[in-house]
Amino acid sequence: MKFSAGYQCIALGELFSDIIRDYREHMGEVYFSYPGIASGRPDGGCLPDKIEQTEYELGEIRKMGISLDLLINGNCYGKYAVSEKFEREIITTIDRLGKNGLFPQVVTTTTAFAAAAVKKYFPEIEVRASVNMRIDSTSAMAYLDGKFDSFYLRRDLQRDIKTVRRFAKWCREHDKKLCLLANSGCLRNCPYQTFHDNLVAHDEEIREIRNVRDFNPHLCWERHRDRAHPEDFLRASWLRPEDIARYAPLVHIIKLATRNTSSVRGILAAYTSGRFDGNMFDLTEPCFSSIFAPQILDNRLLDGVELPGACGSDCTQCGRCREILSKALHDL
Repeated sequence: MKFSAGYQCIALGELFSDIIRDYREHMGEVYFSYPGIASGRPDGGCLPDKIEQTEYELGEIRKMGISLDLLINGNCYGKYAVSEKFEREIITTIDRLGKNGLFPQVVTTTTAFAAAAVKKYFPEIEVRASVNMRIDSTSAMAYLDGKFDSFYLRRDLQRDIKTVRRFAKWCREHDKKLCLLANSGCLRNCPYQTFHDNLVAHDEEIREIRNVRDFNPHLCWERHRDRAHPEDFLRASWLRPEDIARYAPLVHIIKLATRNTSSVRGILAAYTSGRFDGNMFDLTEPCFSSIFAPQILDNRLLDGVELPGACGSDCTQCGRCREILSKALHDL
């Protein structure tokens, strides 16, 4: 099983590329946003030193024989969404990366416009449909045949292994690749997702505005904070490290969310080894360990437990999640 980890400029006493080096035999890809281009996470600005560090570390990662996946997966590009300006930005960014020895093997995007631009000017690049496109039917993949080469499955479906097999079969028959995101902490079928993804795409503008302080745009944090719905986390879309081996024959790569976490090493260690003796709240992005503390969700106490699958999207309040939590959720 090969994994894809998300690059971040971190200040944890070591470079991201040094962390990747310790797990390089398990890494198939590193995905990254280029400073100044909106992606599925806040950008933090296009500072020269950030560009320099990003390109240096990507160079080190490329030397390890690991593929590079450029993210153009913002949910909104505003008035420039289908513009010549945006097309030039895509072309010049990829050209710059290529001149610096960092030509990406993959571009992951939410926008059909960016996908078309990459196909037109860089046909050798694999174009991948972002997890934020929420691909949840083989019909959707068929609509995109010729436009995309690989697909992230909608994460809300992936706990149902029969569903994953069905999508994997379609991809094999149509010469496509199927990919999964293993450790999202987002609520299953979150109704805030489009709203929140749009906010992230406009993060730089939003940070310049005086915003209403008592509104929380993160529904997951709102629900977890009141402690009344701990089952929300249990029936989300994350996969236990111990379950990853079940997916190995079905998917091309497993994506690990590591761009906005201080637990990069812990996440990589758990998923590459297929075992985790700790708190499941620590493995997801967002990381919810602080909001649930002093309680932990003990991963070892989930051994032998069938986590909520398809039922997580159509909960009947049967009580099984509460029963599981009564055994695995406890004070540290």
